[in-house]
Amino acid sequence: MEDICIVDYGSGNVGSLCNALDFLGAGYRVTDDAGCILNAKNIMFPGVGSFGSVIKSLRNRGLDSAIVGAIDNGARFFGICVGMQVLFSSSDESPGVLGLGVFEGRVVKFCYGKVPQIGWNMLRTVRESVFFDDYVYFVNSYYCVPEDRRILACVSEYGGCEFCSAVRFNDVYGVQFHPEKSGRVGLEIIRRWVDDC
Repeated sequence: MEDICIVDYGSGNVGSLCNALDFLGAGYRVTDDAGCILNAKNIMFPGVGSFGSVIKSLRNRGLDSAIVGAIDNGARFFGICVGMQVLFSSSDESPGVLGLGVFEGRVVKFCYGKVPQIGWNMLRTVRESVFFDDYVYFVNSYYCVPEDRRILACVSEYGGCEFCSAVRFNDVYGVQFHPEKSGRVGLEIIRRWVDDC
């Protein structure tokens, strides 16, 4: 398979994702080069940080348009945590800051349960993809609300309410949980995505 481009925007859980890919024997390169990302066939976006600061960092590096352009060109994309959230139009975490707009919808804060959600939670698949029902690891205060429910791939429950925990549309995947911190389950999800590259 072709190498995976891991988006380096100055933050994110790059080390843990690289360790997972090393374990799986997958080829990758960590880059903040917009041209490289624009022409990539496979992109992973490890997300840590607030919506607004991540978008600002992407725009300062010209990576926002590179990511959207790559997706428009048919690149396979896997966004993790805030790497999923930035695909949406906006977030209540950073009012007035526009997301990448790959998906219509907004990111909202949990208004129930202990915030942030930290720990293992059940992933329930609602459409066929690389995902499967099992426990995965979350660290999040916000979650995505897609306007088009057809992109929902998985849901989970927190505080007695259901929320979107993964999306998929064509070759664009986003997960609210951290597969790189989810042990054998997370490794299997990453492996399935890598094998499809």
